[in-house]
Amino acid sequence: MNMRETPAARHTYVQILKSTILIGGSSLITMGFAVVRNKAMALLLGPEGVGLMGIYSSIADIAQTIAGLGVQSSGVRQIAEAVGTGDDGKIARTASVLRSVSIALGLAGTIMLAALAFPVAWFTFGDHQHVVAVALLSLAIFCRLASAGQTALIQGLREISILARINVLAAFFTTLIAIPLVYMFGTDGIVPSLVAAAAATLLISWWYSRRMLRKTPDLSISQFREEFAGLVKLGFVFMISGLLTLGSAYVVRIIVLQHGGVAAAGLYQAAWVLGSLYAGFILQAMGTDFYPRLTAIAGDHAACNRLVNEQAQVSILLAGPGVLATLTFAPFVMWLFYSPEFYAAADLLRWICLGMLLRIIAWPMGYIVLAKGEEAIFFWTEVAATAVHIGLAWLLVSKFGLTGSAAAFFGLYLWHSILIYIFARKLTGFRWSAANRRIGFIFLAASGLIFCATIFLPLWQATALGSLAVLLSGLYALKLLVELVPPEQLPRPIRKWVLGSV
Repeated sequence: MNMRETPAARHTYVQILKSTILIGGSSLITMGFAVVRNKAMALLLGPEGVGLMGIYSSIADIAQTIAGLGVQSSGVRQIAEAVGTGDDGKIARTASVLRSVSIALGLAGTIMLAALAFPVAWFTFGDHQHVVAVALLSLAIFCRLASAGQTALIQGLREISILARINVLAAFFTTLIAIPLVYMFGTDGIVPSLVAAAAATLLISWWYSRRMLRKTPDLSISQFREEFAGLVKLGFVFMISGLLTLGSAYVVRIIVLQHGGVAAAGLYQAAWVLGSLYAGFILQAMGTDFYPRLTAIAGDHAACNRLVNEQAQVSILLAGPGVLATLTFAPFVMWLFYSPEFYAAADLLRWICLGMLLRIIAWPMGYIVLAKGEEAIFFWTEVAATAVHIGLAWLLVSKFGLTGSAAAFFGLYLWHSILIYIFARKLTGFRWSAANRRIGFIFLAASGLIFCATIFLPLWQATALGSLAVLLSGLYALKLLVELVPPEQLPRPIRKWVLGSV
């Protein structure tokens, strides 16, 4: 970082770091529970059971997205805008409508999936043995959507610490519930564990959100219609986007399932979960705090572009060393999180990690489209991304087998990063800062080098090279991150190391 950075810019970096560390810290704890949960599922169920769990989760995700109409995402924006007005009555009205609509949509989603259990089971598995399980899974839709309305309120109010607590408690109870059910009932316990986990999350989010709206405001019919129309209009675009993203992931799993069976789907699911795990806390923090702040200044192109560059810089520095470490130690990571049966997923994990690094780079730019309210651009870029992902998966799996499914994800974000940069340039004149171009080049080059080393070098040589890259990149990222913090807030030893002063 340039040491001439203004105090205001330093304050922004500190705010980004604080929110990222807060959400990221809760995500690290969540990751710990995920390690325990994934390990237990791998040992109890094996690749086929893990694949089955991934498919059930995909069904629930798609049903939730359709029934939810994107209200959670639009609700965050509505609440954030109401907070910006400083009108307590407006905030209360928006929050009341958000909660009511979320509950109603949850009930509708449950009925919808239960009614369609027969065709959904047939389309997914090619038989009717899973009809009862899909019908039971519908109960999770109500819990998820009702909970989503409550967390949208919390996020819109930017109560980041409360969101962090909800994440940690939800992960704890999900682990506490899922392992005994699967242990006792095997694969028959998968769907009950998903439903019970969703119910636990609902109770936790209700407990924290109940104090934020003590009194239900009086709403006229016209006021309800106004709030409802605002939620659904933007929410519909979010719903289509989410449906396309989840739909493409679902179709890719079907392609893998048809090509290699349930065991192959389990390997893909394992690699996908681990590839998303570390990057997840960066992306979650980005959506939790960065998006509402960017929306508030979307009209000021210079401020918008500066904030995107600042968020991207912090995100890349935090995520880069972790991505390099996962690339280097992929086989060990598969053993740690799962079992030796999943070693074959190590190559998939590496491809997904490369895609995740590009995803972290592209997402801050993508929020420009959302913050500017460019619904048409957002919609068509999502449509194009879905077509590219499914098309690449179909082509690469047929030519290269299971590894092609993960390579398709990397190809998707290689293409999407370029496309979203073009639109960001068009909307706000966005350009990457010199610092971000340098940092991005370093981590992309290092990732490519380690990836090639794992292919062409013996394992011990690739691991040694990767370990050195992880160490150097970690120190480099730490130094730059520390420089973003005002010197007076640094501990004396770190201040002396970084700044050469006491």
